[in-house]
Amino acid sequence: MFTVYALTERALWSSATSVRNHWAGITLIAVAAFLLVDRPSLQRLGLGRPNANAARLVLTLSLLAAALLILLVLALGGEIRAHAALLNLSRSGGYVIWAALQEFLLQSFFFTRFESLFGGSTAVWVAATLFAGAHLPNAFLTAFSLVGGLFFCEMFRRYRSLYPLMVGHALLGLTVAMTMPDVLMHHMRVGIGYLRY
Repeated sequence: MFTVYALTERALWSSATSVRNHWAGITLIAVAAFLLVDRPSLQRLGLGRPNANAARLVLTLSLLAAALLILLVLALGGEIRAHAALLNLSRSGGYVIWAALQEFLLQSFFFTRFESLFGGSTAVWVAATLFAGAHLPNAFLTAFSLVGGLFFCEMFRRYRSLYPLMVGHALLGLTVAMTMPDVLMHHMRVGIGYLRY
């Protein structure tokens, strides 16, 4: 498990795109290998039949959080930018896929293993903290990720339904991208990309 996290960090801190992609590929192969060895059920991974209660709760709270963030930014005199990345459908679609992959790694890979080691409540905190740490040195995104990680891990612990978490993550991530200034968020980059922006 810590091997996969170390490989993820290696990818995030690689400066050349080709090297970053190389390490990202190795990370995905490692995750696949661990899953093939463990052979967890689809239900354990949160990939079983979607839970309607989870979907209602997660999507309602995600929409409320997105609306509150927008209202807070407007109340503080900020602006809501439909910046170029969000207007570009392929980039927005790429982020939706990236959000889904992040939730799979966070919940189906890391959380389930921490849950086996520490129990559910502790696993929520450990997995969310690890997830937030992967967003360093972007302090604002790290803070958002910790809060979001705690929420999504708790919802996964309770409902074991990954699909609404993927949608909620994408919704909130795109909202943060539209509302937070790039001078703070560096186009939501993490690792070496944040420092080089």
